[in-house]
Amino acid sequence: MKKIAKLIFCALALMMVASAVFAGGAKESIQVGIVLPTKDEPRWIQDEASFLKLLKGKASVELLFSQGDPAKEKQNVEALLNKGIKILIICPHDGSAAAAAAEAAKKDGVTVISYDRLITGTKAVDYYVTFDSFAVGVAQGQFLIDNLKAAKGNPLYLYAGAVSDNNAFIFFEGAWSVLQPKIADGTFVVKNSDKAVALKGKASVTRDEVASILGQITTDWNFDVAKKKAADNLTVAKAADKGDCYILAPNDGTARAIADEFAKDPAVTSYVITGQDAEEASRQYIADGKQTMTVWKNTGILASDAIKMATDILSGNKPETSSTYNNGVIDVPSKQTAVTVLTKDNLNIYK
Repeated sequence: MKKIAKLIFCALALMMVASAVFAGGAKESIQVGIVLPTKDEPRWIQDEASFLKLLKGKASVELLFSQGDPAKEKQNVEALLNKGIKILIICPHDGSAAAAAAEAAKKDGVTVISYDRLITGTKAVDYYVTFDSFAVGVAQGQFLIDNLKAAKGNPLYLYAGAVSDNNAFIFFEGAWSVLQPKIADGTFVVKNSDKAVALKGKASVTRDEVASILGQITTDWNFDVAKKKAADNLTVAKAADKGDCYILAPNDGTARAIADEFAKDPAVTSYVITGQDAEEASRQYIADGKQTMTVWKNTGILASDAIKMATDILSGNKPETSSTYNNGVIDVPSKQTAVTVLTKDNLNIYK
């Protein structure tokens, strides 16, 4: 009997050890998975800090960067799915390419929130949290109009974000909505896109028409591409195409790169240039008179909107939305966040 009892005791002990080992090796369950496009731009580091701060004590989270690689982005999503996430917040590098990652998440019953940039070409997007991207473009275009020096013939140089980013289209469409009448009547003369010149009589342009313009003026959101494109534009431009220049730059990084090229051209008398994101380096450029404006998209508020949506879903509540965006397949319920124009006169409001 003693031997049997001893054997039973040993068996129970082994079972307890095995149970402990199993528990120790069990994968941790993560409630919210977040995938951002790159950590090489200040903007996304700001978002990372906001997300981690806002989710602290509310839900378990893991945040990964895709470094501008759609394949890495899908790997990141798969890694998060393996950790049992309930919510996926993803800002795609390429809106179309990210459709596969969103579909993989939906197959696992995960709620997909597209963040800042819209995932296109799929039904697998539940919500979209974004700034009013059209309003960003309107603000940029209107700023150029409000700072005109001459009644006619003002040289206008157009630049845009990546053709793979749906937001780049919306930013440009917003700017075009206010610039087009001024291009049509000769107030502005576009100097670096014959496609834009050919379409100057169209107040409303199709996506394919916008794509044709963006194909000429895209910076791919890349500083070096923007710098080279600006340098090439200025090299072929005549002195009469310069003077007091007006520049639609899509964001702060490209604005600084483009501004540096225009600043060193002796035939450029002055320039007004737009930006976006209120990056620290661009706020300094604005203070120094090297960049004229930036559209401040308060990423803290945007991240807060996304986290509010995620926590509502985890609590079983329906998230608040204010509009819809069509991603080519469905109208995605969306929450829009307002934007603010910063200039040298109101930089002090940045927080």
